[in-house]
Amino acid sequence: MRVEVLQEMPDDLIEEFYGLYRAAFEPLRTLAAARQVLSAVEFAEEMTDDRVEKYVVYDAGGRAVALSTLATDLSAVPWIEPAYFAARYPEHAARGALFYLGFTLVHPDHQGGRVFTLSIAAIIRRLTEARAVVAYDICAHNDTVRHLGAGLERAQTAKADVTVTTVDAQTYYLAQYHGTRMQLTAA
Repeated sequence: MRVEVLQEMPDDLIEEFYGLYRAAFEPLRTLAAARQVLSAVEFAEEMTDDRVEKYVVYDAGGRAVALSTLATDLSAVPWIEPAYFAARYPEHAARGALFYLGFTLVHPDHQGGRVFTLSIAAIIRRLTEARAVVAYDICAHNDTVRHLGAGLERAQTAKADVTVTTVDAQTYYLAQYHGTRMQLTAA
C-alpha cells in the first residue's frame, strides 16, 4: 500500500470517491443538526482546490481505497473563521502553519485495517514537520457514539508530541411548542 498526496484530483477519481463519500456521510443527515454532506459540485470543488491536500491511499493492486483531506489555507473551509485561529496562533498564522483536517473515507473492504492508519500517519508527519496547529470538527454523534475524537487523539499522541484540546462548541437548541400556558384575553 502507498499514500499519495494530490493537490488536484482527476475527474474519474473524484467521481469514484464521491460515491464512497455519500455512502459514508449520508446517514449523518438524520444524526447531526449541522449539514454534513457536500453536494457533488461542492465535493468536486474541494477535490480540485489546490489549498486542500488530498491524501489518497492505494492498495497493492493500485486501486484508490481511502481519502483524507487537509486544508493548508483556512480560507478554503467555508464553515470556519480563519481570524479566530490567527488571533490565537499568530506565529503559526504568520508562517502558514494553520491547517484544517477535513474528512477521511475508507472503502468498506478496507475498514478496520491499516488503511486509516496509513492515511492519518502521513498527515501527522506533515503536521509535525510544519509544527502546525490543526483544527477539525466532529459531530456529536460521531464523537459520543463512534468515539472518533478519542480515536483521532490516540492516533496523534502515539506518533507526535501534540496537545489536543477542545476550542469551541456549537450547540443546537430546539424549542417545541405545545400551545399556550394561559388564556390570552381579547382587547
